[in-house]
Amino acid sequence: MAGRTSRLQQEIRQTRPFRSVWHEAFLSVLKTADVFRRAVSGVLQPHGITAQQYNVLRILRGAEPEGLPTLAIAGRLIEETPGVTRLLDRLEARQLIRRTRCRKDRRQVLCRITPAGLRLLEQTDECILAPERNLARVWKASEARALVALMDRAREAMAGSRLPQNHPDQRSNR
Repeated sequence: MAGRTSRLQQEIRQTRPFRSVWHEAFLSVLKTADVFRRAVSGVLQPHGITAQQYNVLRILRGAEPEGLPTLAIAGRLIEETPGVTRLLDRLEARQLIRRTRCRKDRRQVLCRITPAGLRLLEQTDECILAPERNLARVWKASEARALVALMDRAREAMAGSRLPQNHPDQRSNR
């Protein structure tokens, strides 16, 4: 990779070459995910919700009229979070969702989107298409499909991947 400065190197102001093309690809995915996350957050912020809250509302809209148990919602989130209950608490406090005990199994709590939650999604649906439209301007459909396939393979390769307990990055998160 010597002699060529990549776009990512310029963006993160890295003066040395990446240790491998895989390292550059990995960091490029992380950087791109951050750019996407900020774009989506910027679109949703005026509506007073986070990307994770938006994701929950969309999941529940798709589950109407039955609703979903909390664990099922957690399993469908784009971005995993250990705080699903707190996420649902915030949405319920704003009356965007409601939770009820399941009649068949009282241990289970069913979540449903409220009319207010549906109205909020109607307001945000058009806005959230802006980042998608930006991509449609620069990618052909075949390129988007190829990227989806590559990302599927990347997630499969990373499934269950965790830093070793003695890794410096793992220790700094404690």
